[in-house]
Amino acid sequence: QVQLVESGGGLVQIGGSLRLSCVASGRTFSVSTICWFRQAPGKEREFVSAVDQSEVNTYYADSVKGRFTISRDNAKNTVYLQMDSLKPEDTAVYFCASTYGSAYVPGNMDYWGKGTLVTVSS
Repeated sequence: QVQLVESGGGLVQIGGSLRLSCVASGRTFSVSTICWFRQAPGKEREFVSAVDQSEVNTYYADSVKGRFTISRDNAKNTVYLQMDSLKPEDTAVYFCASTYGSAYVPGNMDYWGKGTLVTVSS
């Protein structure tokens, strides 16, 4: 079993940066792919980014490519999401989730954190 706890959300101005962290507990963290999803008010939860257990292979949604960077440190059981050049449309609750599979959709996640709120404002 894996427990995930997100942190690092907050209020930031347009063009600013935030770094989210996802700390995991559980022996299977190092063999799981960790994903970030987000959900804006009134919208469905959407994929943002993922990093597999190699710490090397990363994946991004087109909407964040070039602005967000995902990384993981298996020694610290932590995954990071560096978010730069933030836009109002990035406002959402951000969740980290883990999966042993290769389909990065909400229904395929095995474990979820409770989320952290990111608000991008002018």
